[in-house]
Amino acid sequence: MGFLDGRFQIEASAASGIEAVVKRELSALGYLPSGANYGRIRFEGDFRDVLRANVFLRTANRVRIILAEFNANTFDELFDNTNDVNWKDILPKDAAITINAKSIKSKLFSVRSIQSIVKKAIVSAMQRDYGIARLSESGVTYEIEAAIIEDKATLTLDTSGEGLHKRGYRTYLGDAPLRETLASAMIQLSVWKPDRPFIDPFCGSGTIPVEAALIGLNIASGMNRNFACEKFVDAPAVRAEVQQEAEQLVNRDIKLQISGFDINPEAIKLATKHAERAGVKDFIHLQTADALNLSSKRPRGVIVTNPPYGERLMEKSEAEALYRGFGEVCKAMPDWCVYVITSNNSFEKHFGKKADKVRKLYNSQLECNFYHYLAPIPKRSDKTE
Repeated sequence: MGFLDGRFQIEASAASGIEAVVKRELSALGYLPSGANYGRIRFEGDFRDVLRANVFLRTANRVRIILAEFNANTFDELFDNTNDVNWKDILPKDAAITINAKSIKSKLFSVRSIQSIVKKAIVSAMQRDYGIARLSESGVTYEIEAAIIEDKATLTLDTSGEGLHKRGYRTYLGDAPLRETLASAMIQLSVWKPDRPFIDPFCGSGTIPVEAALIGLNIASGMNRNFACEKFVDAPAVRAEVQQEAEQLVNRDIKLQISGFDINPEAIKLATKHAERAGVKDFIHLQTADALNLSSKRPRGVIVTNPPYGERLMEKSEAEALYRGFGEVCKAMPDWCVYVITSNNSFEKHFGKKADKVRKLYNSQLECNFYHYLAPIPKRSDKTE
């Protein structure tokens, strides 16, 4: 029985601010996730669970297998403890080994030095245990992360390969890309349900409407891509089983009311292409339109959007004028909930209303606020809900 045939601790990483969404997704998949520690949520499982997490998690960045944990106050401790891991059980003789490192609030803070020490320790252990003088590193790539957080080192094996935000449907990122994982998190942090109207009035290349359609149709975000762990030597052949589970859960009979608008016709062309590649083109209405002319006859809908702001596409003063106009539009749609992400800290002032809730999120490395504006709760006699 090989290493990948057993059970292990698994770690799903998440961007700051959306850890709770990842935990909720893991719980929905039947796991018992731990509390988040620096954006890392743990759960227990086997290789099938590793693959399920990669296929089904919409908001996680990566899924890793935990290999070892130990205190690392010195580089000698880091080398010795890494060298003591039974790497022969984990890595094949010809493994191409890459090391990533992270240090948070630790005595060992040089990422380059951590990478170098860990690589030397792994190579030394494999030379010893395999009885060879040199590693060819001509085989499958295995990416090891050494994360030292508050002087505790955790060695993990990446199973995702490319980040999980890469669903495979975006051919071009557009002028101001929003990661698919963040877009999905924003939707899941809203009150939207698939039976309610949904609009993104600044849809750009279509990421938010596409992610809403994937959620509405229950299409697993990773079912159309592959993962690094599928290439691991002696990996259990469970992809077909997980893929079948994902396909059986898709519901294309549901009627969605999802719309995406943008003032730039080229953006709408790109959004249409992405929706088509994602297999959701027939479930989204995409149209060139000015957000400042937005209106809807449909009641009790949800707006989730990423409008232009000072760091993207336009000057700060232009963005603020846009927020004022958009605020007036939203006033005319009082029974709609509105969710806006922006890095402009004075958004509420220009929008003309204080948010019911503000959550800090990150668009790549840019710190943003996610503003929640909730519509009044309808009376019980309101049959439109």
